[in-house]
Amino acid sequence: MSKKLRVAVIGCGAIAQRRHIPEYEVNENVELVAFADPVNERAQLYADKHNAKAYMDYEELLKEVEVDAVSVCTPNALHAPVAIAAAKAGAHVLVEKPMAVSTEEGTAMIEAARQNGVQLMVAHNQRYMPPHVKAKEILDSGRLGKVITFRTAFGHPGPEGWSVDGRNSWFFRKPEASMGAMGDLGVHKSDLIRHLLSDEVSEVGAFVGTIHKEGTDVDDNATCILRMRSGAIGTLTASWTYYKGGDNSTIIWCENGVLKIDTDPVDNVIVELTNGNVERYQVGAMATNEQQTHSGVVDAFVTHILEGTTPLVSGEEGLKSLQVILGAFESQATGKNVKLD
Repeated sequence: MSKKLRVAVIGCGAIAQRRHIPEYEVNENVELVAFADPVNERAQLYADKHNAKAYMDYEELLKEVEVDAVSVCTPNALHAPVAIAAAKAGAHVLVEKPMAVSTEEGTAMIEAARQNGVQLMVAHNQRYMPPHVKAKEILDSGRLGKVITFRTAFGHPGPEGWSVDGRNSWFFRKPEASMGAMGDLGVHKSDLIRHLLSDEVSEVGAFVGTIHKEGTDVDDNATCILRMRSGAIGTLTASWTYYKGGDNSTIIWCENGVLKIDTDPVDNVIVELTNGNVERYQVGAMATNEQQTHSGVVDAFVTHILEGTTPLVSGEEGLKSLQVILGAFESQATGKNVKLD
């Protein structure tokens, strides 16, 4: 390919600095041409490095710079307006999760991409992590039989150790974040369980609350019960208060055995069959906030654009995963299980 994709990154905080920008930098099909951030120095730093343009206003960027694709790495509440503006400017969109803060916003994003003939992909990196790729392969082989029950969890000490603004981060401000641990971590696991099981969540019941983080009204913990269309039931946990012993593990109990993902420090995936056989796989570690690994998300996004193929995590997929989380908030608010069908 002679012409490189002209890419802009909107929002130059932690996720852009640690994942999006470094992954674009090593992709030979990409030229980084513009950066936007309300803190001008953040955008300028990368603009200088890439001989690109820096903006404080994303609308100005989209008006002045011709771009083929955009990464939206803003606070949650801006995902939809920025993604829609980028699509209207004719750019393909990779948006961080949660893709939006409501079903209406997510639907509008999908529609904007469709009307403007561009790709919309949601950065659910869990699907691309080696242990999850291996687990999906094992489940799809059918040898474990029907999935009966599961548990999936994602917890760490919270965004104050991750965000560029520490405890003053937008993550803790409801108008910008809309949701806390559920939007940060829970939506990753609703997406993962849907993907691994090739199944949809039909009903959710949840306890969601702010238990320990002071001075914020976004959720720091959630425990959900999920019923899948297949009849399988399981739990999903998201937490910002795992101050010791972070967790990104999933266990799936099936007719013919159990599949354990990220439960062992050495063997990333373990299969224990009912016939007594045990299989152990070392396929590469899960990415963590401390231990960043190449996520595969940016490479997949670029490949989908170049080949004109539908992303694995399309806007429609991202919306279904978001709706599970929105259902959990509704369950907390009403004290009732919420049907998603």
